[in-house]
Amino acid sequence: MPSRDEILRFVEEAESPVGKREIARAFGLSGGQKIDLKHLLREMETEGLLDRGRGKRVGKARALPEVIILEVIGLDKDGEPLAAPIDPKQREDLGSSIVYLSVSSDRVAPPAQGDRILARIRRAGKDNYEASIIRKLPKGTQPILGVFHREKYGDGRVQPTDRRAKEDFLIRAGDDNGAEQGELVIVEVLPVRHRGLSPARVIKRIGHLDDPRAFSLIAIYTHGIPTEFPSQAIAEADTAKPVALGKRTDFRDIPLVTIDGEDARDFDDAVFAEADSNPSNPGGWRLLVAIADVSWYVRSGMMLDQEAQKRGNSVYFPDRVVPMLPEALSNDLCSLKPDVDRACLVAELWIDHEGRLLRHKFHRGLMRSHARLTYTEAQAAFDQEKPLPTTLQNAVIKPLYGAYAALALARKKRGTLDLDLPERQVFLNEKGRITRIIPRARYDSHRLIEEFMILANVAAAQALETAKYPCMYRVHDEPDPAKIDQLRSYLESLGYSLARGEVLKPRNFMQVIAKAAGKPEARTVHEAILRTQSQAIYSPENIGHFGLALRRYAHFTSPIRRYSDLLVHRALIDAFHLGEDGLGAIDPAKFTDIALHISMTERRAATAERDALNRYLTAYMAEQVGQNFTGRIVGVARFGLFIRFGDADAEGLLPIGNLPSDWYDHNPEHHTLIGRDRGLAYHLGDAVSVKLEAADSVTGSLLLNVLHQAEPAGHKRRFSKRNARVPGRKSAKNSRKPSKKTRRYGK
Repeated sequence: MPSRDEILRFVEEAESPVGKREIARAFGLSGGQKIDLKHLLREMETEGLLDRGRGKRVGKARALPEVIILEVIGLDKDGEPLAAPIDPKQREDLGSSIVYLSVSSDRVAPPAQGDRILARIRRAGKDNYEASIIRKLPKGTQPILGVFHREKYGDGRVQPTDRRAKEDFLIRAGDDNGAEQGELVIVEVLPVRHRGLSPARVIKRIGHLDDPRAFSLIAIYTHGIPTEFPSQAIAEADTAKPVALGKRTDFRDIPLVTIDGEDARDFDDAVFAEADSNPSNPGGWRLLVAIADVSWYVRSGMMLDQEAQKRGNSVYFPDRVVPMLPEALSNDLCSLKPDVDRACLVAELWIDHEGRLLRHKFHRGLMRSHARLTYTEAQAAFDQEKPLPTTLQNAVIKPLYGAYAALALARKKRGTLDLDLPERQVFLNEKGRITRIIPRARYDSHRLIEEFMILANVAAAQALETAKYPCMYRVHDEPDPAKIDQLRSYLESLGYSLARGEVLKPRNFMQVIAKAAGKPEARTVHEAILRTQSQAIYSPENIGHFGLALRRYAHFTSPIRRYSDLLVHRALIDAFHLGEDGLGAIDPAKFTDIALHISMTERRAATAERDALNRYLTAYMAEQVGQNFTGRIVGVARFGLFIRFGDADAEGLLPIGNLPSDWYDHNPEHHTLIGRDRGLAYHLGDAVSVKLEAADSVTGSLLLNVLHQAEPAGHKRRFSKRNARVPGRKSAKNSRKPSKKTRRYGK
C-alpha cells in the first residue's frame, strides 16, 4: 500500500485528474488492497487532503509527513504557538497553510520562539495542521548556559541551568577558557562522539553563580532577551531634549501625582480627579490620566523604534530592569519625576456617580508632577494614619478615592473576573543578597490606579474605533469549552457547581470564588479558575476583553515599557491631530505581524521573570533544607505533586517515588493521584506535611519528601478508598497487573 505522501505526490504530479483506478494501477494494487485504498482515500477526503469529486488535491499546500521536526515561529492572534518545518522543501510544501502547536499541559513552560521540536502533525481542516509535541530538541549548535565544576583530574564539567537538561557536559583541559569553580559559562557542544558525557568547549565566562546578579543573568540568557542597544539607538536617546510648551496644552498647574510601588524604576503615569462642575452630572467626576509622551522621542524609522519593537516590552527582575528604551528616555525624559516639566499625552475623562464613562477627550500636553507617592503612602493618607500636607490631602487624595469609589461600583456592576492572587516581593540588601521574600501588600491604592488606567485604556479604544483608525487592541477570549468541562468536574469534586447550558460570564466564576472564600481550598479554586482562562494577547481585530467584561480595550498607559501603548499613542495623535507632527506614518498592514511578535515577547518576559524569581526563592530556601513545612498541593502530575509551602510561597516537587509505597493512578480530570492498594488519595488543594530535601539554585528547583497527609476540614470528595479508580479502568481488585500507564513506586 502506498503512503499518504506517495498518493498526494502522485496526484500532484499527474497531468490530468486521477481516481482510485489510476492510483491502484500506478502502485500495482489488486484484490483486497483496492478495498484498503478506497478506505484510505475516503479518510484523506474527510481530512481535506483530497477532493475526490475532481480527483485533485485540495488547496495548494502539499501534505507533510506525520512526524516532523518543527521550529516555533511565533504566536497567532489568539496566543497559540505557530510552527513551521525546518526543512526548506517542507516549508515550500506547506505553502500558505498554518501549523498550530498544541500545548496541553499548564505546568510545562510553553515553547519559545526559535525552539525546535519533534512533533506529530495531522490535518486540521483544509488549510491548516495541528502539531502535538513529542519532545523538544536541542537547538543544534545553540550555545548552552551552565555552571562550571572542576574535576579531580584536571578536566571539568558543566551543569546546564535548564532543569530539562538530562546530562552534564565534559570540558577537557584546554577547552575551559580559564573558567573557575562555580562560574557561569556559555559552552558550545563539540561534534566529537564517544561514550560518556558529551564534550563541549567554554566560549564565554559571564560571572560566578554566587554573584547576586547571576539569577537574572541566567533568565536573560536562557530566554534570549536583548540587553544591549545599538550605538545609533543610544545616540538618538542621548541627543533627545526636553519639550517646550509650544502648541501643547499646559497642565503644569494641575496637581497631578504619580502613585507607584516603593521599588518602581520608572514613572509613566500620573493621575488627578475633581468633582464634575457640570450640574447635569451630580456626583460625577472629571479625571485626568497623564502618560509620558514617548512618541515624541521614538518615531517610525528611528533605530529607537526598531529596537523598541524588537524588544516588545521591558522585563523586570528583582535586581534590575531590561528596558525597552535606553535609560536616557526610560529613566529621565520619559519618566514623570516630580517638579520637572515632562511631555505627556492626557486622557480627560468624565464619569457619572456610578462610574460610567460619559465622554472623553485626548490632549498632547506639558505637565509637572506635584508628588511621587507610593501605594503605602497614598493608602495611609486616605486612612488618616499618616496624612499628607493639607494641599495634597484635600485636593488630591480625597478626590482620587472619591472617583475610585464610583469606578469600583461600575466594575462590580459589570461583573469582572477578580483573581486577586498574591504577588511575591524579593528584598535585597546593598550587596544584592536576599534578605526576605514575602507576599506583596495589596491596598485600595493599587486598585485605584488600576481602575484609572482601565478607564483610560477603554477611552483610547473607543476613540480610535469611532475615528475608524487602526488600534492595537488588548483582547481576551472566552475560556476553551474543554477546559471549562475539566474545571466544572474538579469543582464538583469539591462540592461547588458551575452553571451548565448557558454562556458563562466572569460573574459565574466570581460566584464560585465567593463561596470558597475563607475555606482552605479558596486559593486553589482561584488558581484552577485562572488556569482555565484564555491568554490575553494583542490584536488589531477586536473581540473584546472577557476577564474585564469590556467590549473594547487597548493599552494606552505604559509606552515606556510596552510597544503596544506606543502604537496606540501614535494612532491617537494622528487621528485627532494632537500637537506637532513628525511621528511617521501609521501602517495598519503591519499591525497583525507586530501583534504576534509583541504577544510573544510579553510571554517570553513573563516566563523569564518567573524563572528568575524561582531561582531567588530556591537560594532563599536553601538555608532551610531539612526543615518541615505544612504545604498545599497546587499541581498534580503523573510523576508527582507540586507543593506550595513556607512564608515565601515557594513551590517544590514532591516526586511520586517519595509518596508512601503503592500503585498510583493519575486522574487529570479530577487532579488526583490515588493509591490502589492503600487507598491513599492526593487531591489538588489538599494540605500535606513535607520536608525540604534539596534546593538546587542552578536549576531553580526544590525537592520535597512527604511526612503525612492532612485532609483539610470540610473537603467533600467523590473518591474514597473503596472507589479510588480512574473511570474506565479496571479496579485493582479485578486486575492481575497494573495498567501500562501506572507504575509502582516506593521508598
